[in-house]
Amino acid sequence: MMQEGQGPCMEALLQIAGLRVAFDGVPTLRGIDLSLRRGESLGMVGESGCGKSVTWLAALGLLTQRAKVTGSVRLAGEELLHAPASRLDKVRGGQIAMIFQDPASALNPVRTVGDQISEALRLHRSMDRRTALAEARRLLDQVGIPDAARRLGAYPHELSGGQNQRVMIAMALAGQPDILIADEPTTALDVTIQAQILELLRQIQRETGMALVLISHDLGVVSEICERVMVLYGGRIVEELPAYRLFEHSAHPYTTGLIAALPSLDAPRQRLFAIPGVVPNAADLPPGCPFVPRCDRRIGRCSEWAIELASVDGDIRHRAACLHVTSEPPAGEVAAA
Repeated sequence: MMQEGQGPCMEALLQIAGLRVAFDGVPTLRGIDLSLRRGESLGMVGESGCGKSVTWLAALGLLTQRAKVTGSVRLAGEELLHAPASRLDKVRGGQIAMIFQDPASALNPVRTVGDQISEALRLHRSMDRRTALAEARRLLDQVGIPDAARRLGAYPHELSGGQNQRVMIAMALAGQPDILIADEPTTALDVTIQAQILELLRQIQRETGMALVLISHDLGVVSEICERVMVLYGGRIVEELPAYRLFEHSAHPYTTGLIAALPSLDAPRQRLFAIPGVVPNAADLPPGCPFVPRCDRRIGRCSEWAIELASVDGDIRHRAACLHVTSEPPAGEVAAA
């Protein structure tokens, strides 16, 4: 977690600027800008297809050749975008590790979990096989897998979903990364196991001081785990704010719609609110604000301008891309195509 005395001016560990991705000429990311400080926890939320996972797959060079990626991704001042494969191999799993959504498909089904963790240790920390197996056992202990020595020889299909997710976390920690990206780490797990996995991530972050990026659909989890939240829609960041302001002071209609769709344990039973429509196809985004077709606060000008992020109530930590936040188009804003 961010330590006392840290602030927005503290030098960023990772900086992404103007990141754009197009698949076969169809824009998917439309200019993502974000920075991440050492030890910070950042949440990224939004419906499927908004660009959360693609942001990090593009940053780490994990997209297919169909993808055209432009912009800048700098890690401790070093440009990573289009860096040589030999350099990215050291960054991925070493300085930046990623936990993918489905451990069952991310783990190799014909290799033991001990072998898979050991491989990461030998690659990123140059350990011999015996030392790597001993460290793999320690990592399984750290992530809370009982009888770790015996589990080293188990195959993924012999473990539960929660245990496989813990194995994935152990593999991510093997390279002692500065940044851990957790992409929907609790998908398909029951609520009890979800809580355990999230608490494990929070505990490991406290112990190691690494930065954490949590990609999730669960606003409650993000507000509890993260210090800062980014809301994505249509391949753009539409709101960025401190987590403690998320539920009471959100400004963008999309964010408020996501919050309104959450059930309340205290309020009387009633039909849940649902944002009308669906996320638009990347090849057919409307002009201006991409949320216009689904927004109940839209006005004519919303379709005329590609709205940029602007501060909310003068707070530079809270920004939203909405005409209701800024009455005039910000400087440098261009008319929508």
